[in-house]
Parts: sequence; C-alpha cells; structure tokens
Amino acid sequence: MTLNQWFEKGMQVDTYIESMEKNKEGLLHVYDNFPLPEDEAFHQELKNKNLRAIVLTEDWCGDAMVNMPILLRLSEASDIEVRVLLRDQNLELMDQYLTNGKSRSIPIFIFIDESGNEVAKWGPRAQKVQQFVDEASNALPDKEAADYKEKFSEMIMFMNKSFRENTDFWDEIYKSLKQTLQHA
Repeated sequence: MTLNQWFEKGMQVDTYIESMEKNKEGLLHVYDNFPLPEDEAFHQELKNKNLRAIVLTEDWCGDAMVNMPILLRLSEASDIEVRVLLRDQNLELMDQYLTNGKSRSIPIFIFIDESGNEVAKWGPRAQKVQQFVDEASNALPDKEAADYKEKFSEMIMFMNKSFRENTDFWDEIYKSLKQTLQHA
C-alpha cells in the first residue's frame, strides 16, 4: 500500500480518542494544558507545505499519551490533517518504521505531502524524554530478579505520571517535532 492509502485507511482523531480506554484521560489532560508556543512563521511555513500525518499508536502507550496531543495542537495551528492507525493491526506499515531496525516503538508520526510522499518521520520520543526513560530503565533490577515485574510496573506508573505532569517534557516534544518538520 502507498502512504496515501495508509492515510485513507486511518481513523479520524476524534474516533480514535473516543475509542480509547486506557490513556484517554492523560491524553486529554496534556491536550487541554499544553500551550502551543506563539510560532506563527513556523505554522505558516507548515501550512504552505500542505502536509498530512499518519500516526502509528496504541492506547496503552504512555509515550503516545504525551506525544500525540502535542502533535494535535501543532496540526490544528498548521492545518495538518492527522489520521490514526493502530500499530498492532497495521504491522506491515509499522515494520517499515522500526526503531533501531528492530523495535516496534510507538508513536511514529509519518508526515506526507499532497502526493503521498514521505517528507518526515518522528518518533517515538524526543531526545531528552529518551534520556529520562533510559535512566529509569537502567535503574531496574535484572530481568531475572524476583522483584523485576513489580519494579517495572512502578517505573511505568512513574513515567506515565511524569509524562502527564512534567511540562518541560511537553516543550521538548514540541521542539523536537519542530526541528524535524523544519527539515521536511
């Protein structure tokens, strides 16, 4: 399938959000509280490019919970139409966007032009958010340790709380998206 076909297959954003069961509240919290930077020249530049975005995601993903609302705010200011595909139901596309060539990490934002050509790809995390995740992961006990599952669950809860509350992360995500799109 072409990227245009994948885009057409995707769900409208409102349909996706309505279907959410796990991270809907967190996503809406970030969406409602993220103040899009005053960046008219950049937003106009994006409008002129007539971009569209395909989002590969899943409701259970904390990274998607924090990244997607920032993309949505940017897309509203820049007239970027967004469509959503669930990663696990669209592995053919997901496997073209593996992180480090092996991981099905999400979210992935694929930006396409009017002809359906990929002009940029972003995801799954901004660099500073990745550093935070790496530090938290490195503090975990060995996977064979008796308390690994408990500590892993605690780490996920802590990370999701941080993603919902740490507005510095939100700013870093916006800056990272902007940097990617300026080179599109």
